[in-house]
Amino acid sequence: MVEIGRRLELKGLIVAAEGNLSVRLGGHAFLVTPAGVGKGALRPRDLLVVDRAGRCAAGRPTSEWPLHRALYDARPDVGAVCHAHPPWATAFSVAGRDLDGSLLTETEAQLPRVPLAARAQPGTEEVPAAVVPWIRGHDAVLLGSHGVVAVGPDLETAFARLETVERLAQVTLLAEVAAGRSGLCPADLQALLRSGGQLPDP
Repeated sequence: MVEIGRRLELKGLIVAAEGNLSVRLGGHAFLVTPAGVGKGALRPRDLLVVDRAGRCAAGRPTSEWPLHRALYDARPDVGAVCHAHPPWATAFSVAGRDLDGSLLTETEAQLPRVPLAARAQPGTEEVPAAVVPWIRGHDAVLLGSHGVVAVGPDLETAFARLETVERLAQVTLLAEVAAGRSGLCPADLQALLRSGGQLPDP
């Protein structure tokens, strides 16, 4: 988990204290990242073991634990959850667009579609309520104006799926630009391309 946090930051998929990770340990125990700590600087002692209710002996777990718990409840096959704010994919979520994985042969089988969940207030039960209907049939979901969540049997797989969503978003937009069309308004598109993928704050 420490290594995945480091990779998320190095690849520009998170900044500051963004994102959160969790792993199912078995029974009702889960390993999660703490709240308010940069994931690129995590140490093993920073990680927290929580029960299903999010209780732990010490420390404050991620405020997005309700989302993680709901994903584990909805998908017994899921062993890990990875949530981050990759800029290209987040741009699509801000624009209100999902992603069509059939555009690329690399994603057609593993991520045929990355649906968009409704915008919800982070850290509230609104987020799992918006995501769970989609996660039952998909391994990654765009969160409305709030990044991406990806799941897998282990954390390495969940991380790889999140990376793949970001690449799909980047190639989708660049292909639309090359074809002379885009679902983003011209001003937002130019800002996105100038910044390397990050839309300005609304």
